[in-house]
Amino acid sequence: VQLQASGGGWVQTGDSLRLSCAASGSFVVSSTVTWFRQAPGKEREFVASNFRNANTYYADSVKGRFTMSRDNAKKQVYLQMNSLKPEDTAVYYCALSNRVILSSIRAPGSYASWGQGTLVTVSS
Repeated sequence: VQLQASGGGWVQTGDSLRLSCAASGSFVVSSTVTWFRQAPGKEREFVASNFRNANTYYADSVKGRFTMSRDNAKKQVYLQMNSLKPEDTAVYYCALSNRVILSSIRAPGSYASWGQGTLVTVSS
């Protein structure tokens, strides 16, 4: 599977951005697709996951501000980010797995397929 994330940029506090992740190869309707982010000097952290095209799960830090969606026909996954804060500044990655179980969706090690990342910078 190849993944390509895009849509990052420089915004101000309170602004919105929509990230996209284009998938190819083994992307199927039941794929689990997850967004992670990594801020400078910090570990990669879970942001949101659409588990097997069913429920979507969010990190507490983004719940209510971020919305994840997917268009299976286009093999695209989106992350709508509203009310952005400086602490949202990070490189955002999309990851895909056709094997991850629900209890492991938040673990980066559960994913073998990763996009290259897109940088989001939120200025205060």
